[in-house]
Amino acid sequence: MESVEYSLTIVITAGIALLAVGLGLGLLLGRRSSASAQRLRDAELKLEQVLQDKKAYEDDVVEHFTDTAALLNDLTERYRDVHNHLAKGASTLCQGRGPVSLERLENSRDSSEIPAHLADIRQPLDYAPKSSPGEKGMLNEEFGIDRKKSPDPAEKTRSVTDPDID
Repeated sequence: MESVEYSLTIVITAGIALLAVGLGLGLLLGRRSSASAQRLRDAELKLEQVLQDKKAYEDDVVEHFTDTAALLNDLTERYRDVHNHLAKGASTLCQGRGPVSLERLENSRDSSEIPAHLADIRQPLDYAPKSSPGEKGMLNEEFGIDRKKSPDPAEKTRSVTDPDID
């Protein structure tokens, strides 16, 4: 057998290269299998699931309000059909003499409606208004307090304790 001789430099260089490759692979495999890497993958999976759930919820909300709008439109049409049916029946059955006729429904205003010139559209007050500009209103600090001069407290005490003073 022939012996193959390698130079010392080639052996050392190859050893260092193999050591570097081994360290790199070991580090890569170690990171992938570590607990923190597993927690990171779990967090990414949970985030992806939450995003999918949010998207599904948003789709459900849009679908709900779209269906609600369609149902309300149908309800409005049905109400209009019932109203027209009742108005035509009243017109036919009452022969225009009854309390309701199509012309009166279309051209008249509601009798319970208050005329615009009588309607007071001011905001309601949360206090009693003053009857004159000089009067103190309810929000004034002195409202309802009688500020008449009262007798001196010492005299009042003396008159209560000493019945002979009078």
